[in-house]
Amino acid sequence: MVTIVVGGHFGDEGKGKIISYLAVRDNPDIVARAGVGPNAGHTVFKEGREYGLRMIPCGFVNEDSRLLVGAGVLVDPERFLNEVKITETEGRIAMDRRCAIIEERHKKEDVADEFLKKRVGTTGSGCGPANAERAHRTIKLANEIPQLREYLTDVPLEVNSAIDEGKQILLESSQGFWLSLFYGTYPYVTSKDTSAGMAAVDIGIGPTRVDDVIVIYKSYTTRVGEGPLSTLITEENIKKYPLWQDILSDAKEKGFTGKVNDILAHYLGEKGTVTQRQRRIGSFDFELARYSAMVNGATQIGITCLDKLFSECYQIRDYDDLPKRVKDYIRKIEKEIGIKATLISTGPEPEDLVDLRQK
Repeated sequence: MVTIVVGGHFGDEGKGKIISYLAVRDNPDIVARAGVGPNAGHTVFKEGREYGLRMIPCGFVNEDSRLLVGAGVLVDPERFLNEVKITETEGRIAMDRRCAIIEERHKKEDVADEFLKKRVGTTGSGCGPANAERAHRTIKLANEIPQLREYLTDVPLEVNSAIDEGKQILLESSQGFWLSLFYGTYPYVTSKDTSAGMAAVDIGIGPTRVDDVIVIYKSYTTRVGEGPLSTLITEENIKKYPLWQDILSDAKEKGFTGKVNDILAHYLGEKGTVTQRQRRIGSFDFELARYSAMVNGATQIGITCLDKLFSECYQIRDYDDLPKRVKDYIRKIEKEIGIKATLISTGPEPEDLVDLRQK
């Protein structure tokens, strides 16, 4: 059984929380990290402690799961080894020997590129230059780095063998569909595709081996850095959104000041995991959500951060206990996308979630 989890908007959808829940609840034999590399961060809570991860799979919260990093993922050795230490995952984590390596020169090139820095809003992690060099076939691979030798494996061989044995596999992607190099808001995109299909390629499994694709959406749309955000909440259009007017009023009562979008971002605590930059806030973008569900081949969707929009649903774990207006909001998203919402997040902890999957 193979399940892929991907983001449906611009990243920051809360995939880390969903993945950590699935890792504990479903007890997968393997949790494998796909995606670009350390330019994307996932926030995970374990036993009340917050982890900002950029290399280690979020499924590390399950201490029985084997953790793997696919060949398609760029590896920053220093970052990887530091996260292994922080998460205490030595002995059960490995990367594919063909992972490409980010070096310091890639990071310097990343931040020196004016287009990437000012327009695209690069994280400075070196991923873009490293992927460009990989395309030129001149980059170092993991099997050339002495300090990584004990962590090397053949990820496709491990994962496909596990599938043959009937084991459960959870693949976690990074960033969001609309940052895809192929399908996103070009040129404000990342340096490779970010779809579920690419996640399978990153890990080394064929499309026929995938059973479920869960596309995760935040209950509103956010974006870090430059690029279009058609549903941006502004002074001019907030009157169209009664829910956002209520949130703005509450924020002002609590002392938040400034422009509308700045107030909302600060009130909702919206800043990037990697860059700490403030996210822009928009209403739920149904058009983009429908398209990303289509291209990703979504079999289920997850909705996160509902508690930020509707405080009355905070930490509710039973669907029947959700307030009517929250259920109505979920139904609208389901209707517009055409896919059932099976994972509904109501708080930051992994267990703060309504799970409607068929067991």
